[in-house]
Amino acid sequence: MPHKRVAVYGAGAWGTALAQAAAMAGNAVTLVARSPSVVEEVNRHHTNSRSLPEVRLVNGITATGGLDVAADLVILAVPAQASRAALAAIGEAALAGVPVVLTAKGLEAGTLRRQSEILLEVCPQAIPYVLSGPSFAADVASGRPTAVTLAGDDAAATLAVAAILAGPSFRPYAAGDRIGVELAGALKNVYALACGAVDGAGLGASARAALLARGYAEMSRIVVAMGGAASTLTGLAGLGDLTLSCTSTQSRNYRFGMALGQGETVDEIKAHGAGLAEGVATAPVAEALARRLGVEAPLIDAVNLLLAGRAGIDEIVASLMARPLKREE
Repeated sequence: MPHKRVAVYGAGAWGTALAQAAAMAGNAVTLVARSPSVVEEVNRHHTNSRSLPEVRLVNGITATGGLDVAADLVILAVPAQASRAALAAIGEAALAGVPVVLTAKGLEAGTLRRQSEILLEVCPQAIPYVLSGPSFAADVASGRPTAVTLAGDDAAATLAVAAILAGPSFRPYAAGDRIGVELAGALKNVYALACGAVDGAGLGASARAALLARGYAEMSRIVVAMGGAASTLTGLAGLGDLTLSCTSTQSRNYRFGMALGQGETVDEIKAHGAGLAEGVATAPVAEALARRLGVEAPLIDAVNLLLAGRAGIDEIVASLMARPLKREE
């Protein structure tokens, strides 16, 4: 596969890590950053100490503060709630006919839109792809083995994009279920908050395992109701990402949930400098989506009670344990 020009919009940890992966695959990568100091540091020292302080970036990455970047492939790596504004700023004309890889794992507040739906509303001529799966930025940027899912509508084109990004330690598996991959990526953050809260409250590994399994079942119901494939949930974007995010303190959502389980409020956690936890914004959107679909989602409901401070973890667990007995599905 000939090397390509890849533009990565967003110089946080994940954007920087994906820029590193794309450059390690042999591409010429431009990292678009808002901060002039980040642009200067990347270009001069090949580091981004603000987002990935222990990683040295390969020489194939250059940084810029300008949005007008000529690229064969665009990667959007901004928070889910900022995607619409970022795409509008890049512009419809710049993305027409261009493959755009969406990496944020969240649903848009207010509209309930998935990331690819936002892209096609703002830039209808862009070609959407969704990247998701069990992956921490530090692992990807450091060259540790990572496998993810890349979903697109055209099988051959998706394989071609996967080949552009595939490198010695980064392996994208092509898939066709954009809906399932996007929903799994967004919803797993909500369940990571729940699992973190269980651990933070000291409820034990058995409780966390049960929550993870029931979260998988709940997520499956929502994905299928939205038109996604149940089989997607058995792969990297489903079970793989859910397991990683719900069991590791490297997950921001898991850490945020731990603090909730220890009795802190959302405002207190944020005041302590907690990093972005996409599940906090996604949880109420997921609740609204489940209700619109007519899907029972008691775990998502419970996370929203906890986030809003309307119930404590002990009260929520007692309520879940008192639900009517039923067959496991």
